[in-house]
Amino acid sequence: MLRNDITKRLTKDNLLLAGSTAIAAGMVNVASVIAFFAFTSNVTGHVAVFAEEIVKGHWHQVFIVLVWLLLFLAGAFIANYIINSVAVKGTYVAHSVPVILEIVILVAIAFYGHHYYSETLQETEFLVGALLFCMGLQNSLVSTITGGVVKTTHVTGLFTDLGTELSQWFHPKTEKTKILKDRLTLRFTILSFYLFGGISGGWIFLRYDFIVFYVVAVVMLFVAYYDLTMVVTKKTIMKIRRPAHEIQEQN
Repeated sequence: MLRNDITKRLTKDNLLLAGSTAIAAGMVNVASVIAFFAFTSNVTGHVAVFAEEIVKGHWHQVFIVLVWLLLFLAGAFIANYIINSVAVKGTYVAHSVPVILEIVILVAIAFYGHHYYSETLQETEFLVGALLFCMGLQNSLVSTITGGVVKTTHVTGLFTDLGTELSQWFHPKTEKTKILKDRLTLRFTILSFYLFGGISGGWIFLRYDFIVFYVVAVVMLFVAYYDLTMVVTKKTIMKIRRPAHEIQEQN
């Protein structure tokens, strides 16, 4: 998922990355709505609230929402900055660092929320900001890796693309190419996994509260270590399949 850059990526790579990160985004967003009455996987609604609070003259809320927007922006900025800075050490390492950073923040949120969260306004504002930073980080990472093909923290653009591509698929004068089929498969994968993540995230939060963010961290850990496990597995299989005389010659 993370080992190949945009020039070497296969459809399988994008599908795995899209499905995994869509689950994470869906879980985070629904859990945030239940816990904080705030969306955290995208900022569309926050921009509207920002404008509303300016009109009403609620300047404290204007400041808080502005900070949230800037945190999402900062997450996106930092993810891409890290990737470009660490690229000399290899594609996998460059792509893994933002994922590890997201995991650390998610674990910290889960720990604090489960043990110390007392539902004060200040705590809520801080935790929403931290989750928005994580989602900005994740969305920028996925978008950078796939060349903008995949974005999994919001579905507004997804529905637009899906509607456009479905019209092309069903139009009698449009050729049903493999590229179009792959795009539709990708869109439906993101949508279905985001929905699954939302449902499972809501279910877990209602029963185990902030433990849900540990689960999200595990999902992102899978994203980070998938390529390593695949490389180790392939090397092990190749070693097992090697003829005995080759092994004896090396020894």
